[in-house]
Amino acid sequence: MWSELRITSAPQLSISISPHLTALAMIADALAGRRRGLPELWRKAISSRVSPQGHQAVRPLAAPGYSVVPDSIVPRTPIGGDISVQAQIGALRDLPPDNLIKDLEQAFGQGALPAHWRSAAERPAGWLHGYAAALGAVWNTTEPVWRRARALLDREVRRVGVATVRGGPELLLGALNSRIMYGERGLLIADVESSTFELGDRRIVLVPMLAGKDAVIVSLDHDEAVWIAYPVPGAETLWQRPVAPALDDLSALVGPVRAALLTAIGQPMTMSMLAAGMQVAPSSITYHCDRLSAAQLITRERRGREVWIARTQRAEELLEVFRR
Repeated sequence: MWSELRITSAPQLSISISPHLTALAMIADALAGRRRGLPELWRKAISSRVSPQGHQAVRPLAAPGYSVVPDSIVPRTPIGGDISVQAQIGALRDLPPDNLIKDLEQAFGQGALPAHWRSAAERPAGWLHGYAAALGAVWNTTEPVWRRARALLDREVRRVGVATVRGGPELLLGALNSRIMYGERGLLIADVESSTFELGDRRIVLVPMLAGKDAVIVSLDHDEAVWIAYPVPGAETLWQRPVAPALDDLSALVGPVRAALLTAIGQPMTMSMLAAGMQVAPSSITYHCDRLSAAQLITRERRGREVWIARTQRAEELLEVFRR
């Protein structure tokens, strides 16, 4: 099936370098089974580094025949600037659980929710924490390849800029991906549910991703702009062996639990998140965090009832030494 975006005049284009959509595409491919060309080696690496709570949270995305998801999954829209993964995770953690319920009702109507979203509606706070943890684990695994992609992303910015200035947006939009075509009335985007939208005077924001060759994420109903996330051309050159800390060597230096803890906190996490994700008793997490803090490898910050843990620059440099 195809969703149609009807375009009656030359569209205005802009570009956003927002890696949170790359992380979302990888979650859908590696964890939810919506395969879009991510290499199997990376799929396994991502899956192995997400906690059971994270795996449970992304299950609703795996339901066949559904492309609609609540806005909570992408609460930060890339239309006003670049959005980082950290900002996305922060938005998920700060979102009141009732807002998830409202998003589900908006996405699926006031009637009974689809079966695959009912568990999230029953425990919205748990779902939000689990999904945020999964997003952090995915980004912790894939951030090195994003850093290596700087030249590709810069080249894509120039390509979009040239198409915009020289008046050739139609040619550019029709060549974004095999799942997007430029037809007589506008864009056709492969979808599991067909729908029709009018672009009107809205602009189109393009978001290049480092994802499988067939990964496309779109939002066609935002009031201010349409955004389309697509694989950046040339991304296949980056799919080498996943770059991750060599845990055996790191474990020999700091011990296996502390090595696993350091690699788990690619993004700031609470003590309770770490305990749940690593399946380690909270008292043990506290003990090991004491040792890592003494070694100046983590920082701890109390926010209300929770203590948040983050890696220091010294820890980042140590992990870089042990990356393979």
